[in-house]
Amino acid sequence: MRTPHAAGTAPSSDTEGTMESHPTPGSGSGGPASGGHSVRTRSQHQRRKRIVQAAAALASRGGVEAMQMRTVAERAGVALGTLYRYFPSKMDLVVAVVGEEIDLLESSIERRPPGASTPAGRAVDVLMRATRGLMREPELADALIRSLILAEVETPFGDRMTGLLLRVSADGLSREQATEEQVALAGSLSSIWVQELLEMLRGRRTYDQIQRRIEIAAARLLTDIA
Repeated sequence: MRTPHAAGTAPSSDTEGTMESHPTPGSGSGGPASGGHSVRTRSQHQRRKRIVQAAAALASRGGVEAMQMRTVAERAGVALGTLYRYFPSKMDLVVAVVGEEIDLLESSIERRPPGASTPAGRAVDVLMRATRGLMREPELADALIRSLILAEVETPFGDRMTGLLLRVSADGLSREQATEEQVALAGSLSSIWVQELLEMLRGRRTYDQIQRRIEIAAARLLTDIA
């Protein structure tokens, strides 16, 4: 999960602070059939992505403390008010950075699916791939994991990791299709991985130790998941 960094600070413009209200259907002179809505939506998506990339770049160097909202806005080239319209709090911004990380992991899995023959083996492949990606930028990994544990807002991290483990270990099973037991098993493995990752970030585990412990847990939890 390699975090994309913002290429640099784009110059802020007056329009950044005045054109951020979300468009309503049919707004604009062209009406619903015009391309104005799609253009605005695409522009908003790009601006949001730029903000998330700027926040990730700052966190990778100085942790969550470096993700000061004003600094993020300056690096992303948007007005501070614009930033708050997209992300009302720093934690909302942290959650968005986590979502970006999971997007990158899922894209990697789609391009190169795990090749192990067992559910446990495929799950271990995914979790260790995620570990390698995060540990390329340990400051960012530490900031994200610690912030999520203390989060006061709902985060997608656990649910998305559980869903990903279900898909790779149970032949494409979705979270909606899975039984309560299957969700619990995949979720438990995801939680174990997060705790092991924290231990690694604290210097109490090596990569090889984490892999061995995840292999043991996966073998016990996922043997009959499919």
